[in-house]
Amino acid sequence: MLAIIGYGEMAKAIIAPLTKAKIPLQVVGRDEKKLKEIAYLYGVETASLKNYDITGKEILLAVKPYALQEVASQLQGEAQTLYSILAGTSIVDLHIIPAKHYIRAMPNLAAIKGASTTAITGDIKAKEEAIAIFKTIGKVIWVENEKELDIATAVAGSGPAFLALVAEAIADGAVNAGMKREMAYEFVKGLFFSFSHLTDEHPAIIKDRVMSPAGTTAAGIKALEEKGTRNAFLEAIIKAYERTKS
Repeated sequence: MLAIIGYGEMAKAIIAPLTKAKIPLQVVGRDEKKLKEIAYLYGVETASLKNYDITGKEILLAVKPYALQEVASQLQGEAQTLYSILAGTSIVDLHIIPAKHYIRAMPNLAAIKGASTTAITGDIKAKEEAIAIFKTIGKVIWVENEKELDIATAVAGSGPAFLALVAEAIADGAVNAGMKREMAYEFVKGLFFSFSHLTDEHPAIIKDRVMSPAGTTAAGIKALEEKGTRNAFLEAIIKAYERTKS
């Protein structure tokens, strides 16, 4: 059985596909009302965090990073493996919770659709089991060290919010040009769906194939470059990565 400590948005996004994969789960937390809601929504066992015994168990830590110390103070025993999805929280920091093996993972909100791209790293002895667990929520990429995982946090973890901003801006552009709002969102959804089927190719190749001489795409790319869009995204990734270290 996998015990998930926490019931926030990311925890819920992970619980849904894990239950569909028939993986036995127990959700652990402090708020009895929220635990009852989780039990009702997902049909999983629940348990109180207070004096929770983790001895020999597989534990998935899905709380806010600032809550780590408080959560650790409530736990008893030593886990078999501790899986953490806490952004910017190193394996050294995780040793506050005793375990035989430690794995850090960074999924994204698409986990709820089984479409996360999840970076994982940590104890090589727990690698195969970690991959098996996180494959239930999408694609898994094993990275060699925690720095790469923190960079992946900026890309795959924060990325959906960055792309949501892009989607909203494109839709607003269409509305500004005269398209109805609902139709604009339909075209943007279609755009992201279509693009997802082209990503086997290098992004530059996709751009070059669409961008004909003196065409509409060329005009749009020129406007984006003049506004520093490319550099804005470079800076966004760097700033998000830097925040994992603070």
